[in-house]
Amino acid sequence: MTEVGPTSVAADGGTVAVQVEGAGPPLVLLHSLLTDGAAFSAVVPQLAQHRRVFRLGLPGFGGSTALPGEPTITDYADRVATAIDALDLGRNTAILGNGFGSFVAAMTAARHGGRLESMIACNTGLAFPADRRGAFTAMALRVTEGGMAAVLDVAVERIFPPGYLDGRPALAARCRAVLAAMDPGAFAAACKALAALDLSGDVAGVTVPTLVIAGELDQTTPAFMATGLAAAIAGSRLVVIPECGHCPQIEQPDALVGTLVPFLAG
Repeated sequence: MTEVGPTSVAADGGTVAVQVEGAGPPLVLLHSLLTDGAAFSAVVPQLAQHRRVFRLGLPGFGGSTALPGEPTITDYADRVATAIDALDLGRNTAILGNGFGSFVAAMTAARHGGRLESMIACNTGLAFPADRRGAFTAMALRVTEGGMAAVLDVAVERIFPPGYLDGRPALAARCRAVLAAMDPGAFAAACKALAALDLSGDVAGVTVPTLVIAGELDQTTPAFMATGLAAAIAGSRLVVIPECGHCPQIEQPDALVGTLVPFLAG
């Protein structure tokens, strides 16, 4: 059974873009900074056999209203929680985030865990090391001054392991198109939020069952960062996907689904 809609939901003075498929307990998917909801297309058909899957556009992305000013990860999480309430999903909702979405998912679980059944954080961590924080700050500046075109090449290279895009021109073109279409202001705001984030004081409040997933070859959020997050959340489970970069839903969809389905069932 497949259901599509609604296309958006009112949330805290703005709107959140939504795509809905499948049937069963709710599963909310949050995309990374460098992709959009379509990045989950290879895994949604399988997940939708077990769950009613909600792909949300994070604020400022994919048709969702941007947050004002310079939002923090807390602000993104609060907007997601408001959308979950507006969709009336119930307390058997699982949330999964990738990259940027994983930090938002973790903060949502920390602040709004009563709305959730479980949380999955893919390609994640507690905070970025100083050099990576600087990279996000620099990227925000470049986008502010030169638009999305100023970061297309470096951003696409960070999504996948070295050499992965060789022989995959269609995928490379699609990633570039997605990035080029993003709002520079929203992208810069998200970069600043990622540079400033530190979840170490918050994730002790995560009490729902948690699965942390890392890509062995992730250049953007290396596996050691996921190890740190898993260690900070009591009872969480850590899985490292071999030969995988920042987006397992694109690179290794079968391995990701094979990890998710038993966790979501149990």
